[in-house]
Parts: sequence; structure tokens; C-alpha cells
Amino acid sequence: MIWDVIQREAIYLWYYFEVQLRQIVFYWALGIVIGSVISVFGKQKIHSLMTVIQDKKLGVFGIIPASLIGIASPLCMYGTIPIAASFSQKGMRDDYLAAFMMSSVLLNPQLLIYSAALGNFALCVRFVSCFLCGTAAGLVVRFCFKDKHFFNFDGFSERASRDTDPNLFMRLLKNIGRNIKATGLWFLLGIFLSAVFQRYVPSDAFAKLFVNNKGFGLLMAATIGVPLYACGGGTIPLLQQWLADGMSMGSASAFMITGPATKITNLGALKIVLGIKHFAFYIVFVMVFALVSGFIVNLI
Repeated sequence: MIWDVIQREAIYLWYYFEVQLRQIVFYWALGIVIGSVISVFGKQKIHSLMTVIQDKKLGVFGIIPASLIGIASPLCMYGTIPIAASFSQKGMRDDYLAAFMMSSVLLNPQLLIYSAALGNFALCVRFVSCFLCGTAAGLVVRFCFKDKHFFNFDGFSERASRDTDPNLFMRLLKNIGRNIKATGLWFLLGIFLSAVFQRYVPSDAFAKLFVNNKGFGLLMAATIGVPLYACGGGTIPLLQQWLADGMSMGSASAFMITGPATKITNLGALKIVLGIKHFAFYIVFVMVFALVSGFIVNLI
């Protein structure tokens, strides 16, 4: 009897798992390929644009392209910090670095492609909110920490690239392999959790949390982004199901801000370069921005 129940539940879970896998695996694979292409062939050019911004002396307006370059950068936080350290050593302003690092934490080309599985509106919301968060971070550092150093990059230096194979095709294949290894397990785990959610979480209970009370749902989404977020690709299946069950786009937006910004591995690196006081300021900034942006998206 118990074995029959286990078999039945396994069949249900596999059904939900397989359906969602078919829906979004294309976006995951496309994101892997595009992210690797940018990493192998365009990463240095993208990062060299930061030097161009510094040389152009754009003033406060340089924060805008710095934030965009952060989104275009394919590096994770542990790759971004050494790059930012090298920029700082060359005299890059802290407000430009803040915009670059903040948007780089939140979004990259690979995750942007993944997010297309959520629909065009969600994709636009994610891009715009992450860009504005990076821009806001740059403005805050510029005007609130004008005469102080916001970052401390002592001990950080730019790491040697792992894309060194002389054969360009093999270099690309190796990069794709590393990306699959880094994200594949989390992607499958996200789909499994989504299948469990569809099978065992009543839609009316979910509605009470995120639909009937949008204010509380917004706060809840921003809060659960802190412990739940482990990998961007792994959260796409969950967000897809939550949105289908009635989560507001504002709540999803708040989750997409607080999740990557407070990811444990990112926080560990950021605490080192920010120090205790600036690190606390960073957490408050992220939570406030997530709530405000989510509220605005809900109004839209």
C-alpha cells in the first residue's frame, strides 16, 4: 500500500517536472551558450569600456553606462571584485564601481536569457529594475560618501582568465562545460522544487500570501529572497510557477533584487571589501530598493 502511494506520487512529480523542464530548458541552454560566447570573446572588450568611461570624464552621467556594463559582464561576484579592484587601482571612481558591481551582482547576460522564460514583461521588469538599482547605488555612493572611500580592495587582484586554450572552439566548449557544471544542478533542483510546489502547495494558500494582500506579499517576497536564492537559473522555475499561481510582478521583482544581492556567496565577498558599516548600509539599501521598486511595479 505504501509502495503504491510512493509510486503514484513519483509519477505526479515526474509529470510536473517534465512539463516545466520542456518549457524552460531551451532558455537555460541558450543562456549557457550566449554567456560563454560573451565570456570567451567579449569579456575583455566589455571591461575595457569602464576605462573609456573614466577617461571621458562624464561626471555623474558615467554612472549610467557603468551600470549597463555591469549587466553585460558575464562574471560572478568573485570574478567581479578582482576586476573592480584593478579598476580602482587605475583611479576609477567609487560611484562608477558601485554602479558596475551592484548591477553585476543582480544580472548578467546568461541570467537575462533565462528570465525570458518568465515572459516579456517579467524580462523587461528584471532588466530595468536591475539597471536602476545599479544606477541608484552609484548615485548614493557619489552623494552620501563623496569624501570617503566606500570600498577596500586590499588583497584583491585580477585573476588570470581560465579561457586560455589556443583553439578558440575548444576554449568555448570548455567555458560552456564550466557553466553547465556551475548551474546545471541548481537548475534541475529549481525545477524539482517547482514540481513539489505544484503538487503539494494548495493554490488558495498561496493566494492568501501573495495575491490577496499585495503589501504583505511584497514584503514576504523580498524576505524569502534572502535565504532561498542560491543560483539564478534555479529560481526561474519557481518564479514561473509563482507567477502562474498569482504572485504579483512587484513581488517577483522584489525577489529578483534581494535574491542575488543577498546570496550567501556574494555577501561573503562583499563583506570583505565593504567593511561592517558599509556592509550594513548595503543590506538596508537593497531591501529598501527592492520594496520600493516592487511597489512601483505593482502600480504599473
